[in-house]
Amino acid sequence: MLTERQELILKTIITDFAQSHEPVGSKTVMKQLPIKVSSATIRNEMAVLEERGLIEKTHSSSGRTPSSDGYRYYLDNLVEPLQLPESVYNTIGTQLNRPFHQVNEIVQEAARILSDLTNYTAFAEGPESRDVKITGFRIVPLSSSQVMAILVTSDGNVQNQVYALPHNINGEEIEKAVRMINDQLVGKSLKEINVSLLSGLAKNELGSDHASELFSLVEDVLKDAASEQMYVDGQINLLNNTSENNVNDIRSLYELIDRDNLFSNLMDIKADPKTEKYPVKVKLGSELPNDLLKNYSLLTAEYSVGSHGKGTIALLGPTNMPYSQMIGLLECFRNELAKKLLDYYGKFQ
Repeated sequence: MLTERQELILKTIITDFAQSHEPVGSKTVMKQLPIKVSSATIRNEMAVLEERGLIEKTHSSSGRTPSSDGYRYYLDNLVEPLQLPESVYNTIGTQLNRPFHQVNEIVQEAARILSDLTNYTAFAEGPESRDVKITGFRIVPLSSSQVMAILVTSDGNVQNQVYALPHNINGEEIEKAVRMINDQLVGKSLKEINVSLLSGLAKNELGSDHASELFSLVEDVLKDAASEQMYVDGQINLLNNTSENNVNDIRSLYELIDRDNLFSNLMDIKADPKTEKYPVKVKLGSELPNDLLKNYSLLTAEYSVGSHGKGTIALLGPTNMPYSQMIGLLECFRNELAKKLLDYYGKFQ
């Protein structure tokens, strides 16, 4: 562990570097420290911090920048969430306090608001939806080879997906599948419906040569309804933290943005509850699975909507972000989002 003075110096360097993006010298630290210390003493303490690998000296300046280990020490021991300014708090409340017709609309809007407030890449994952019940289903023909399947659930969500029809299937068989779902599955929760139940219904109720194809279609619709929805906003902001002349990095980052499974994997990264002091978890670039993200940090926060499950919001931004502000923002935002969703779900009780 560091001494109190060393911790104050490290915290000052990290805070100043987040604002200026320039290496921090001893004179700058001396002016900002809440205690009176000589420049020589600060230089000595900075040498200790450098020896311990918590700060680094750049080639172009006598100042120091935080290292990955320095950021980790700061996040584990020193960071304190800042309370949001009233204006930011009001902005969140105003933008979430408008009529929404589906849960997914609220979650998608949450990602947009977070990105707009921070100029970072924002993620929002909706709460688990397996407890909701099916309230209606229909299939709308689009052409001789395509249909749109529409599934309505008890939380007001409407899932619709276009599917290619199996070869030679006729309208009567499709209507049979629709009747089967409305007769046998409406009123059941998504978690009650499994492959064996669907397979048995398809075999007993459909009874056609195309039962397996229709069963697959119905299974796909239900999987889409039960899957958690991930929304990403502000992907272009990733490029704010890469060198303009590094074309390969820019191209790779664009490819990264299009890989939805990678974002899902990032959101699933678990933090160590023994070292995390706050509901907001922070993973530094060196702790992320892709080398392209080495200069970024991922902040995640889980929110709870009671019996309706839990969701996650996250920010991906530069390593030298102002962590106190961002952690404070995510703490507030997760609570406001949970309130909005609880209010929404209350309309369907």
